[in-house]
Amino acid sequence: MDSIPLVHASLGDQELAAVAEVFASGWPAGQGPKGKALEAQLTRKYGVADAVAVANCGAALHLAMLAFGAGPGDEVIVADYGFPAPAQAALYVGATPVFADVRPDTYTIDPQAVADLVTPRTVGIVAVDTVGMPADYTELQEIADRHGLWLVEDAACAVGATYQGRQAGALAEVGCLSFHGRKGASSGEGGALLAHDPEIGKDARLRSSFGIGSIFDMGKVVGLPIPSFTEVGYNFKLSDIAAAILQVQLGRIDELLRRRDAVAAQYAELLGDDELLSLPQVPQDRTHAWQTYMVTLDASVDRAAVATELRGQGIGCGAGTFAGHIQPVFRAEQKCPVSLDLFERQIAIPMHAELTQDQVATVAQALRSAVRTHATSGRRAA
Repeated sequence: MDSIPLVHASLGDQELAAVAEVFASGWPAGQGPKGKALEAQLTRKYGVADAVAVANCGAALHLAMLAFGAGPGDEVIVADYGFPAPAQAALYVGATPVFADVRPDTYTIDPQAVADLVTPRTVGIVAVDTVGMPADYTELQEIADRHGLWLVEDAACAVGATYQGRQAGALAEVGCLSFHGRKGASSGEGGALLAHDPEIGKDARLRSSFGIGSIFDMGKVVGLPIPSFTEVGYNFKLSDIAAAILQVQLGRIDELLRRRDAVAAQYAELLGDDELLSLPQVPQDRTHAWQTYMVTLDASVDRAAVATELRGQGIGCGAGTFAGHIQPVFRAEQKCPVSLDLFERQIAIPMHAELTQDQVATVAQALRSAVRTHATSGRRAA
């Protein structure tokens, strides 16, 4: 284990106590009382018509595709830079993912790239709030409305972020959240689908439980309820154990985000003047959830050598995120030069709410030293 890990979930006694309550209740499975309470909490927090707790964000994206009726012959425009779950979700239903390039400053989907990719086969758009930065939803919604397309927000990394004063996750017709171990609010694994249209929420809830609805609710019926399988469904339920943890985590989200904000501010102070590094920039109309802190290395810097040196000092790091269009599974025809450049030059450094100021300073010092050591002589700083 790295002495300064790349990620670390902020789980403790409050979450353990919530899990103990589930054990005592006798209902650890999905769609029980804790799951229902979590869904009500999410509905209130995000101001949506419905919230469906599911096993992960990938499941939420899959359910969104099904709810909108995407299928063979359809094209779905997806953000190229980010974890490629939206493109996978399109493939699940037989649709074709079409990759749109991203902005070089925010790393989020470029609205002009989206507009240029719309064809008669296009049915929808999936924007990604890249590593916690909300995309440009005003422009994206205008494009969707102009062409009669649906818009989904992949807010997997953005719990707690905002765009023009609104919560990330509620910025499109459907929002998909992740509660994976590196997110701002975490239950190890988990997700949710947020819907402004209650019919979409109803469809997602039914399909998430094999197409038969809640076994917990059926158990309250006097007599012998016999479920009827009305839809092709999936086992996408979130356990009540995870739901209980998330109720606590969502109650702590402001505190945890403040701590991540402080880490990002310290990195900006310590690294902002380094000519071999470019740091993330946050537009004034939005806030960042800081799921990941990625820096862009100058083209002269050997990224692999920098990563090796950091890891040798016990400092966790990673390759940032993914350029979807070059992944073999998709066989994509699009070219996304901005995304590809970011994919080749970015590196993720430790970012989580448990980092101390001394640890952040250690990471910054080690990174500055490593990029100088592994830059070609023509650009190496004095």
